[in-house]
Amino acid sequence: MATDTLKKVDYYKNEILEINTLISSYEDSVLSMQILKDDSSYFRECTSSLRDLSSSLKKIELKKMLSLEADQNSAIISINPGAGGVDSEDWALILFRMYTRFCEKMDYQVKIVDYQRGDENGLKSGCLEAVGVNAYGMLKSEIGVHRLVRISPFNSNGKRHTSFSSVFVYPIVENNIHIEINDNDLKIDTYRASGAGGQHVNKTDSAVRITHIPSGMIVQCQNQRSQLNNKKSALKMLKAKLYSDEIEKRNTEKNILENSKMKIGWGSQIRSYVMHPYSLVKDHRTKEETSNIEDVLNGNINKFIDSYLYNLIKEV
Repeated sequence: MATDTLKKVDYYKNEILEINTLISSYEDSVLSMQILKDDSSYFRECTSSLRDLSSSLKKIELKKMLSLEADQNSAIISINPGAGGVDSEDWALILFRMYTRFCEKMDYQVKIVDYQRGDENGLKSGCLEAVGVNAYGMLKSEIGVHRLVRISPFNSNGKRHTSFSSVFVYPIVENNIHIEINDNDLKIDTYRASGAGGQHVNKTDSAVRITHIPSGMIVQCQNQRSQLNNKKSALKMLKAKLYSDEIEKRNTEKNILENSKMKIGWGSQIRSYVMHPYSLVKDHRTKEETSNIEDVLNGNINKFIDSYLYNLIKEV
């Protein structure tokens, strides 16, 4: 609680600093243009001032787009492979790493909630917790199907292969938001963990799976050493999903979650990552693209997030 409060204080301090920077950039631009009237050699300085002003204004605009309900909350990121077999499981693992690195770059605290290795390689399912101000607001743009095109490292003939994985993002319910869960509505199963975590998690029934009977929602956690901690994490995930479901019912954010819950396969992707025969990452919603695929897979996805949020501004 105290840590969350301090983070929010820092957030608002930065917001005040950004507004002051905007005012300063505006005053510098006005002064530069006044000088330019009498001295044409001042053109370069004037251009620089206007560029700084534009940059400051964009930051303020971006923050305004993170003012919807739950935008400032922390987030849960769930990643699951789709069509494509072992290649898709490998693709899910690549996305898992991409979002981990993005969160680290954004200075979010990253917690692995669930990590189930694939039968041969990659990831059967994975779940991350991104703790930080605006984590959900930033990551909600990633909800949907992600498509990878590459020469398969698992194909001895070196053929091109297309893989799919889905990404869902849920806001973590803060303590001031009450989500009532009746214990009688829960079916709780324990089982032996199969993922990373050392000898202890593989020898005890520490993993927890919770089924919310009224909604049919299923959450699971196996990454903590104790069954109690796994249960707490699973309940947190369930609350996040139930809260997200309630947001959908109230038609917030123009049904982002509902519209993105498509079949994990052809025709439903929000973004394509092409490694062969050329390098290209393209968002099919905003048309934003880059040829630097390695940079994107290393967690530098702000370009796509910003473009998505600016497109939301246009639609409002």
